[in-house]
Parts: sequence; C-alpha cells; structure tokens
Amino acid sequence: MSRRAVYTGSFDPITLGHLNIIQRSSRLVDELVVGVGINIEKQSLFTADERVTLIERVTADLPNVIVKQFNGLAVTFVRDCRARVIVRGVRSLSDIETEFTMTLANRKLDPDIETVFLMADEEFTHVSSSLIKQITSLAGDAELARFVPESIVSDLRAKLADDQLAVPEDSR
Repeated sequence: MSRRAVYTGSFDPITLGHLNIIQRSSRLVDELVVGVGINIEKQSLFTADERVTLIERVTADLPNVIVKQFNGLAVTFVRDCRARVIVRGVRSLSDIETEFTMTLANRKLDPDIETVFLMADEEFTHVSSSLIKQITSLAGDAELARFVPESIVSDLRAKLADDQLAVPEDSR
C-alpha cells in the first residue's frame, strides 16, 4: 500500500514557505497531492488554473508531487484522493491555534484522516501570500526571489500589473 498525503491551500501565490513544505513532505511519502483550493468568497490574484500551473512549474523536479484543484471540504478532497493524511505547514503560534481548530473539525468530519504538521523553516516563518501581494510593487526581482520561487517573479509582476490596469484611474 502506497503512502499518499495531501497538502491543501490557496497558494495565491505559492511562496518559498509553501515550496519548503512541499519538498519536505514529498520526502516522507510515496505520493504528495498538492490541493489548490477554490474559495469563491475570496478574491484571488491568480485563477485556480494559473495557481496549478505555477505549482507544477516549481515542483517539476519532484516526481512524486501531483497538483490538483478542489472546492469544498479538504477532508472530502483527501478522501477523493484516497489518502488518509493531511499535511499542514505552520509558521507561528497563531497558525497553530487556527490549525488546531481546523484539525478538530476535520477529525469530526472524518476520524480516519490524520493531520500532520510541519514547522516552517525559520527563514520562512514571516512569509505569507498576503505579504507578497503587498511588497511586489515595491521590491526588486532579487528581493522578491527571497519570498517566492524565482521562476514565478515575472508571473507575479505581470498579474499585479494587469490588476493595476483594471483599477479605475480615479481610485489609484
């Protein structure tokens, strides 16, 4: 029986912290499914298809990583993937509190699914997708590459430039 785990998130955009968790998780299991969540209530920078493409690009060197989209409950997605383990990355004590609550809810929804937490490496504890969105217009490419995979910096800049063009002139 193969060991399969699922790492879910919005990955909007994928950060070096996310990639670190993916790399480390992929060494622990035979197959790691990265689940790109679709939350229609949340305004995303990248579409779900774009996020899948970006993650596939930065994980191309990890042959046991598969990237899929999902909507709905993470535990349902994990079941659909025929896995029994959810991987979660935590950066801070506040992350742990949020993840603890979600783990308890997931356990009520499906007691056969276990959650495994990986602490972010120290160099990534401050990195978040919302931080990336805030600093992209102010940081140089080399600075951005300290937070996101270098291969997606141009995608990030292009997407934010497109969004700026879409904002009416009088609201800038």
